[in-house]
Amino acid sequence: MTETQRRPEAGARAPLYQQLAETLARQIETGEYSPGAALPPERRLAEIHGVSRITVRHALEQLARQGVVEQRRGSGTYVSAKVSQSLTRLTSLSDDVAARGMVAQSRLISRGVGLATPEEVIALGLSPGRKVTRIVRLRSADGQPLALEASTLVHEALPDPDEVGESLYVTLEARGMRPVRAVQRLSAISLDKHQAAMLETEPGACGLLITRIGYTAEDRAVEFTRSTFRGDRWDFVTELS
Repeated sequence: MTETQRRPEAGARAPLYQQLAETLARQIETGEYSPGAALPPERRLAEIHGVSRITVRHALEQLARQGVVEQRRGSGTYVSAKVSQSLTRLTSLSDDVAARGMVAQSRLISRGVGLATPEEVIALGLSPGRKVTRIVRLRSADGQPLALEASTLVHEALPDPDEVGESLYVTLEARGMRPVRAVQRLSAISLDKHQAAMLETEPGACGLLITRIGYTAEDRAVEFTRSTFRGDRWDFVTELS
């Protein structure tokens, strides 16, 4: 099929290069191209998808901006081994890991129910003395540690911390309490001995502290999460226009 035949009809929302970018992203997500693997050369991709090399080039540039692939001068285009999170939409870490064709894993460090601390009271807009549920997990992708994640939930959103499996957001969604928007604060940090040991790196290594307050569709704060990431395995991407 020729590029002209594949061109979207008038009024279609996505230009051809964007459709190709979405197709390649789906192939990466399903594991057809694994993390770190090289994509076929531009000429071969053009032949496979029946488009011009210019269209392929634009599609790869878009994926590179999104952090899905890495373009290496003189070498080619490779599936990113880093996990990237968009700054323009709310996703869970499990979603972000899956979007890179990796398998997300969680190792439980601690869990329980207790009274909200002053910091949690302020973050979640609670009255002093209210119960909250706390979960601390080590998050990994394909067996490689990514982040130490400490989540505090309003008790009504998650009365039993044992309910949580690989994805906290999947559990909250089943209870009708999944956040639909969030406020995040990002800070560069140096990992201390405990953090470095959990994340299998050296003390003093660069890290990223992300503090998130998640809100439901009713604009109720239900999640207060503090995540400490390895700086060399996580990045944020955004597209400006």
